[in-house]
Amino acid sequence: MAAPPSAAALLALSETDVTVRLTPEQFVPVLSQAPFVHIEGTFNVRDIGKLPASTSSPSAPTIRPGFAFRSGMLAQLTDKGKATLATDLGVRRVFDFRSQSEHAQAPDPTPADSVTLVWQEAAEATPHVSLEPFAQGFGEAGFAATYLDVLKAYWPTVKQLLEHVRDRPEEPFLFHCTAGRDRTGVLAGLLLTLAGAPADTIALDYMLSRIGYEPVRDQLEAFARMGAGVPARKPDDSPEAVAAEIAAAPPGFLNLINLHVVCWNAFLEALEKEHGGFEGYVTKVLGLTEADIATIKKNLTTAP
Repeated sequence: MAAPPSAAALLALSETDVTVRLTPEQFVPVLSQAPFVHIEGTFNVRDIGKLPASTSSPSAPTIRPGFAFRSGMLAQLTDKGKATLATDLGVRRVFDFRSQSEHAQAPDPTPADSVTLVWQEAAEATPHVSLEPFAQGFGEAGFAATYLDVLKAYWPTVKQLLEHVRDRPEEPFLFHCTAGRDRTGVLAGLLLTLAGAPADTIALDYMLSRIGYEPVRDQLEAFARMGAGVPARKPDDSPEAVAAEIAAAPPGFLNLINLHVVCWNAFLEALEKEHGGFEGYVTKVLGLTEADIATIKKNLTTAP
């Protein structure tokens, strides 16, 4: 097997505009190696402890391998996929960061008796997606506001996840939303930040969803159109026609379905202003103590 691609190579591929379809020759080798994990019946699965070393800080700490996994929705898990999750990966708890309607329409299956499913109704409804904040630049304002809303709405489940890390360091866990991109990306950023991962490693993990959801890109585009009130795209296998129709969507929609590091950085700036960063959010909003945070950091980076 070829050596895993470097962080720079992965970032370059993940920066491909969403109007351009990646070829199987581009994405299949990437999805077949770490940090990606294949679980039959889902997509965009990663072991966030196996991200490639930072180009700026190659010896910096990060999450330990085999402990924290992220993914897209699990409703279509096959029996083989369930076995991979529960037996091969040893996942013992699954945290579902979806709304009540998403959860009700496609509930998570129980992979095995050894796996506990965690879902809580959001503390408040997330606002309907408005394209207006996404229309300027790369949509930085829209992403910053949306991701702050994620932390505000899903704080009960965020707290449960961090308490799991604090209290059960011997039990691997997985967290997901529908696409495994935005809500899941915010949670991955939180965990990687607490682990001390460098900024470029955290940004790369965020961007890797561009590659991870390529096999199901049409379904996720349809999900985004429905959420933003944009008419469904006409079925057409022509890459040129698909790209033209996406590009012709209402202002802001193309930014909404793309990923850019500058948008992640805009969120981090807003988070710093709103809560004093991720650690400020954990203490001020979730009510965890400095001692809790110290334990969480240790358990993320050091096996029990």
